[in-house]
Amino acid sequence: MDIAAKPTVSRMRAAIVTSPGHIAVETRALPKPGPRQVRIALEGCGVCASNLTPWSGPEWMTFPTEAGALGHEGWGTVDAIGADVTGVRLGDRVAALSYHAYATHDIVDASMVATLPGELDGKPFPGEPLGCAMNIFSRSNIERGQTVAIIGIGFLGALLTRLAAAAGARVIAISRRTYSLEVARRMGAAETIPMDDHWRIIESVKTLTDGNLCDRVIEAVGKQWPLDLAGELTRERGRMIIAGYHQDGPRQVNMQLWNWRGLDVINAHERDPAVYMQGIRDAIEAVRQGRIDPQPLYTHIYPLERLDEALNTTRDRPDGFLKALVQY
Repeated sequence: MDIAAKPTVSRMRAAIVTSPGHIAVETRALPKPGPRQVRIALEGCGVCASNLTPWSGPEWMTFPTEAGALGHEGWGTVDAIGADVTGVRLGDRVAALSYHAYATHDIVDASMVATLPGELDGKPFPGEPLGCAMNIFSRSNIERGQTVAIIGIGFLGALLTRLAAAAGARVIAISRRTYSLEVARRMGAAETIPMDDHWRIIESVKTLTDGNLCDRVIEAVGKQWPLDLAGELTRERGRMIIAGYHQDGPRQVNMQLWNWRGLDVINAHERDPAVYMQGIRDAIEAVRQGRIDPQPLYTHIYPLERLDEALNTTRDRPDGFLKALVQY
C-alpha cells in the first residue's frame, strides 16, 4: 500500500521532445509509486550536455520522447511512498537519480534518493552532476603538490578546479572562453591558458612546468581536439582522466604517445548506480561543509515551458554561461 501526502494536485506537467529542437509541455495524471519506489514533487532539474545529442535528432533517436525524458538531474520533495520503502519519509527534501525529471513529478527507486540537510533548504541541488564531480575527483587521485591541468571549464571543470586547488594541487585551467577562465581563477586556478592553438598551449604548459608537463590532466570537454591535447600535456607515468565524453561518436587515441609515456588513462564515467549515489552523498557533504559552492555556477534559470531555450543555450554556451537549470 502506498503512502501519500494529502494531495494538493492530481496532475503533473511534463516536457516532451516532439522532434529535433522542439518540445511540448503536456499535462498528465500523477504517477503512483510501486514497491520500493517514491514519488518526488520536483523543484527543478539541471540541464546536462549529454542531452544535446538526442536533442539534435540523430538517426537512432525516437520521437516523441517519453514524458519528462532526458532529465536526470532533479531534486525536490518526496510526496508519495510505495510499499516496502525504508529510510525515506514523506516530506524529505532529496536529490534524486531519476530519468524523467523534465517534469513536475517523477518516480524513482527509493535507493536512488539522497536526503538534503536543512542547511541546503531553498537551494537548488542537481545531484547527478555534483556527484559526478566528486567521483571524477576521487578517480583522479589528486594530491598536494601535483600539477593538474583541467581542459574545459564549464560547470564540471569549475568544480574540479575548486576541488583540486583545495587539495593543494597547482591547477592550470585551459578553456576557450574568457569568462570560463575568470571563473577558474575564482575557483583557485594558479594559471589559465586560452584554448586557441594546440602547440602554443603545449609550449605554455612546458614553460610553466619547466618541461615536466602535468601529473594529472582532466579532459572535461568531450571532443577530439581536447582529448589529443590531454595526452600531450600528461607527463611520463602521469594520469589522464577522461571526464567529458558523452557517447556522441567514436574517438581516435594516440596510442603511440600513451604507450611511450606510460600513461594511466582513467575513464571517470561511472555506471554503477551505487557509486553514483555515493558521489551525490559526498557532494551533499562537500556543499554542507563549504568545500564547494555550486550556487554561483548556476548562471541561467528557465521555467519548464522554456526547456528548449535552456537546451539551446547549453549547446551554444553564450558569454556568461556555465550551467542551466529548469525550475518548476
